Amino acid sequence: MPRLAARTDRTVPFYAVEVFKQAQALAAQGHDVISLGIGEPDFTAPPQVLETLNRAAGAGLGGYTPPAGIPALREAVAHYYQQQFQAEVDPARVLITSGASGALLLAAMALINPGDEILMPDPSYPANQNFITAAGGITRLVPCTAANRYQLSAGDVAAHWGPATRGVLIASPSNPTGTSIEREALRALIAQVRQRGGFVIMDEIYLGLYYEDAPLSALTLDDDIVIINSFSKYFHMTGWRLGWLIAPASMMPALERLAASLAICAPSLAQHAALTCFAPEVMRIYEGRRLSFKERRDYLLPEFARLGLEVPVAPDGAFYIFADISAHSTDSTDFARRLLNEALVAAVPGVDFGQAHAAHTLRFSYATGLDRLREAVDRMGRFLRA
Repeated sequence: MPRLAARTDRTVPFYAVEVFKQAQALAAQGHDVISLGIGEPDFTAPPQVLETLNRAAGAGLGGYTPPAGIPALREAVAHYYQQQFQAEVDPARVLITSGASGALLLAAMALINPGDEILMPDPSYPANQNFITAAGGITRLVPCTAANRYQLSAGDVAAHWGPATRGVLIASPSNPTGTSIEREALRALIAQVRQRGGFVIMDEIYLGLYYEDAPLSALTLDDDIVIINSFSKYFHMTGWRLGWLIAPASMMPALERLAASLAICAPSLAQHAALTCFAPEVMRIYEGRRLSFKERRDYLLPEFARLGLEVPVAPDGAFYIFADISAHSTDSTDFARRLLNEALVAAVPGVDFGQAHAAHTLRFSYATGLDRLREAVDRMGRFLRA
């Protein structure tokens, strides 16, 4: 057997995928499983986007594109950031990627040297650590509490920055908590990183899914931040594998060289189809769907309180609720297993997102219809009473 690289031992498992597999196995046996585990919208691409895809395929537009993406889509993304998030972005700083994963891979390869330490909040999306590992870096998870909305703070940066620390990887809104970083807190965090000559990679994948104040991109605070975003969540195109990266102009030549070798280009037909996402009539569809997610959140929060599932910080974005199950269990893995097998409701144990809150939290996704959420609440109520 060939010897595997050491980084394979440092690859963090993704328990949400394991929960998804277990739920699928039960469904294959004929059980009616309600999945509140996987972070995938139940909506799909609007008909107009599908029509554009078919036209592009019929016109023979499936060949390679420039490594940075088709110019019209780069311009559309820049315009979207200006119109929706008040951030002035030169299209030349936009690079279209194979999903947000492709964007984060390029950012990590461009910024991280072997041995570099990157700060991330605990809890956070586990797969992001693996991109740091792939670049030879080391993730340092910083325990974060409800007092700071489970987000990394300026004080955390000051307290945990060490000789090998080179930057931070943060998300707003966050997976698994659905919480965003308040504007002044983010400004202070960025200032702490800048004082130390570090970089900020900001995951804005859920920026369009907001339920309180209209969001502003982190680019409105600092133009040199590296932004990761995607067509998967707000635009409901998970399997299309299309995302983007916004970076300082000085980084773009290196990023394009990396993209040309590591990916050649993002899926070309998906790029052409994605242009239609920004048409006014299609944006109205997306906005209606955003309000549907808000309706689901607003239904679940009081129901969770009634069930004794505490939500220390109400999510203001994304489609996740990070719930404290301490009133019922101190073993989230066992609780999630029993919830799936006895109530046929899938949720992800807190261990997936770091150790700080692993034992007493579950992440619930409300990326499913309101009728199914009501049934899930009924099932959880019966399960907890039993």
